[in-house]
Amino acid sequence: MTTLSTSLTGMRFGKGHGTGNDFVLVADPQGERELTPEQVARLCDRRRGLGADGLIRAVKSRHIPEGTALLEENPDAAWFMDYYNGDGTISEMCGNGVRVFVHFLVTQGLVELGAGEELVIGTRAGVKVVARTAAGYRVDMGPWAFIHPEQAPSGSDALVEASGIDVARPALSITMGNPHTVVALADLDELAHINLTVAPTVTPEPPYGTNVEFAVPADPLVMDDVGHISMRVHERGVGETLSCGTGACAAAAATRFWAGSAAPDIWAVAVPGGVVGVRFFVGPSGREHVELSGPAVMVAEGVLADELSA
Repeated sequence: MTTLSTSLTGMRFGKGHGTGNDFVLVADPQGERELTPEQVARLCDRRRGLGADGLIRAVKSRHIPEGTALLEENPDAAWFMDYYNGDGTISEMCGNGVRVFVHFLVTQGLVELGAGEELVIGTRAGVKVVARTAAGYRVDMGPWAFIHPEQAPSGSDALVEASGIDVARPALSITMGNPHTVVALADLDELAHINLTVAPTVTPEPPYGTNVEFAVPADPLVMDDVGHISMRVHERGVGETLSCGTGACAAAAATRFWAGSAAPDIWAVAVPGGVVGVRFFVGPSGREHVELSGPAVMVAEGVLADELSA
């Protein structure tokens, strides 16, 4: 039986980002470390810690209960992405984080993955298949769905209030394994004037909270068979981030739904930290899946000191 340690002193870490969405990453293959919410929040603190939107622990799936359950049906999912928001709360999934997670495994020599090759990993939102590309990584994020399918035909299932917007706006809630509420705005000026230092209010709010995306369609919306939108996001448990991968998928899904049957399957989503690609396709089960593509960058490595990890 493995004895868990709550001390992270001396543990090696990496720091990486995907289009500005940044993460602290630690390797704990045997599941010997127990991360507390307080430790995660301390490490992610931008003034007193390393600074990050979230923390990812790389652990072998067989050493974490959620991973063990996935292995029964997906024995190739050897690694599990144990993801935490910057405030220490556990989250189901992070689209930018999963790319950085795999890049961390590669740069640490924990896996070998050449261009065009795929790696199966476990997450709390199920198994994800990640492929390495010349420009980064692409991820089959799995199926998307409406959180309130009975209200989706109307195009709205919630109202969102945000600082900098004069009236509450209609919104559409979408799950990518984690919850998102997407608001369409009229133009880039309106997008720029939202104050996301204050959390938006969503009515009704999903049971475990929601990430809120504010999206502006380009004019024209479609260029060379690719849809284009710009987006800002307030992530639950974090605040505004420079990018959100699952949020980009949700924003593209909502905009595509609003645009109607002629809308394209390929989208470019501009976020403050760069541009990510989103593609819709029919998965093996016959359900529509979403693929997210974009860069992953490691920027630093180090060893946790007593003061940070205690």
